[in-house]
Amino acid sequence: MSPSPEAPPTPSLRQQAVLGAVLALMVEEGDQLTMDAVARRASCSKETLYKWFGDRDGLLTATVRWQAAQVRADRYEGQALDAASLRENLESFAATWLSVVASRTSVALNRIAIGHATARKSNLGGIVLENGRFAIGARLKPVLEAGRAAGLLAFEDGEEAFRTFFGLVGRDIQIRLLLGDALSLDEDAIAREAARAVAQFLALHGRASSNP
Repeated sequence: MSPSPEAPPTPSLRQQAVLGAVLALMVEEGDQLTMDAVARRASCSKETLYKWFGDRDGLLTATVRWQAAQVRADRYEGQALDAASLRENLESFAATWLSVVASRTSVALNRIAIGHATARKSNLGGIVLENGRFAIGARLKPVLEAGRAAGLLAFEDGEEAFRTFFGLVGRDIQIRLLLGDALSLDEDAIAREAARAVAQFLALHGRASSNP
């Protein structure tokens, strides 16, 4: 399933408060998420929730999109991209992604999505894939393509290049967090992980001009 190239509208501040309530409830209560509980936590009516998000799946989709939207990548025309800006953007993307996946809210959301997918309980797994991993890939691949157009990167397939980058950034971090490993990932550790991943990616796919 391919994500839409257009980003969904940014939620209003009030809607963001609701989505924050959803994430908080997932951390605290796991899969026991109801529209009633969200309405109480967010101090709004269920009618408002249904008006904004449609139903529970719509609310979960909006929550996943909002969480994934924190991982951003700039867009470049080939002639405007140089080695320094490419490296900076890749490191920023990697650090932001690691910050998101290492958060308690992301771990809780992914645990619930895995459980739902295993039990065929809902489409939450598909929602997370489409609006998480696939949408994030759609944001970064144009940067990789711009890097190739500018002569800074060499690869045959943008999806394969992204998967390599994604693997170098994530390594075993996400699965260890999902299984309860108490990893210490403060801001400095995340920055080091991001720089390491980008250096390894450029060693594989960078042309000489993109390496220091």
